[in-house]
Amino acid sequence: MENPFHANWTSKGNTLCLGHWEIEYEGLPLVLPGTRAEKDMGTKGIYNFMDPDDELFLEGLDEDEWIVENMEWLSDVFIQSNIPLEEENFRAFYRAVNKEDWRCGSCGGCI
Repeated sequence: MENPFHANWTSKGNTLCLGHWEIEYEGLPLVLPGTRAEKDMGTKGIYNFMDPDDELFLEGLDEDEWIVENMEWLSDVFIQSNIPLEEENFRAFYRAVNKEDWRCGSCGGCI
């Protein structure tokens, strides 16, 4: 099954901290709360530009923990956009965002 969510962090390369989230559900844009629109999402990954495979740099919340931690604001976004409040949608959102997530310093631009 294809993920109904598409997430894009607008900045690439050495200026990741200057971007913002563009997230769509079935092609329709979502409106994120201001506190979420311009910062990393805190999903689990290795965000080290020098060694992206080094488990020592693994950080963030795994899917289950992240959903519990972010349920309140994400439910509000889903309700506003008429997205069913179903487990599969919360998981699909996490997976879409996780592919594009980042951390301050993960691009090396501020070094």
